[in-house]
Amino acid sequence: MTKIDEEALAEAYNRALALEKSGDFDAAAKAYAEVLALDPEDHGGAAVRLASMGRGETPEKAPDAYVTTLFDQHAEVFEDVLVEQLGYAVPVLVRQRLQALGLGAFNRMLDLGCGTGLTGGTLRDMADDITGVDLSENMVEVAHEKDLYETLYVAEAVDFLDDNDDEPYDLITATDVLPYLGALEPLFFGAADNLLPGGLFIFSSETLPDEAFAGRAFMVGPHQRFAHAETYVRERLAATGFEVVEVDDITVRTEEGEPIAGHLVIAKYNGEA
Repeated sequence: MTKIDEEALAEAYNRALALEKSGDFDAAAKAYAEVLALDPEDHGGAAVRLASMGRGETPEKAPDAYVTTLFDQHAEVFEDVLVEQLGYAVPVLVRQRLQALGLGAFNRMLDLGCGTGLTGGTLRDMADDITGVDLSENMVEVAHEKDLYETLYVAEAVDFLDDNDDEPYDLITATDVLPYLGALEPLFFGAADNLLPGGLFIFSSETLPDEAFAGRAFMVGPHQRFAHAETYVRERLAATGFEVVEVDDITVRTEEGEPIAGHLVIAKYNGEA
């Protein structure tokens, strides 16, 4: 692996960020191109920042190096920031909807993007066996200390689903995973391959008004996370063998004091797509 010139990278990234914040998107795009030339794995997320500015193509997903770096850096303060400061309550919403619909208990649960264990902890008494998967080793270490999961893996969600040869699950959750994925086919096919017929797939997503999508299935929003059109989510679920149980409009979190709109989706796997 080529050694990165950290000093030059930091200079280029800070310059790009300053230009972006000043509103000079064309100059910022050139600076981010320099960042990508210095760091092709894109630990700083230049590709999603370019897409957020409307410069460059929308990537299929956020770069793994970026997601890993982002969450490794914030693992120790993750829950305080996300829950206390940003009002993130999706795991509680998942539990509430499962109880309202009379769904559960579950034998085997897979918690994709488990982070520090917010969803695993919220559903701990509803599942006999929980496996957690996260790309950030630091996040997994925090989750491990809580003793919530029977098994924990450091892995990218789709890669884990592709490689997994354990027994299938009757519940797969993916809370706060879709904001780092654009194209959903790999995730949905992977979930289908790892669920029992009749098993549930529950996930949250962020969204934007229809006019913002302008006919697109997904896009990188103003906060450098992916937003998905509800029609696209429904179409991809149907194409991969899922029946939508419900789609709820939710506030995923707040950002700069403004609510971030999203969906909480519960889908049932009916068998082969």
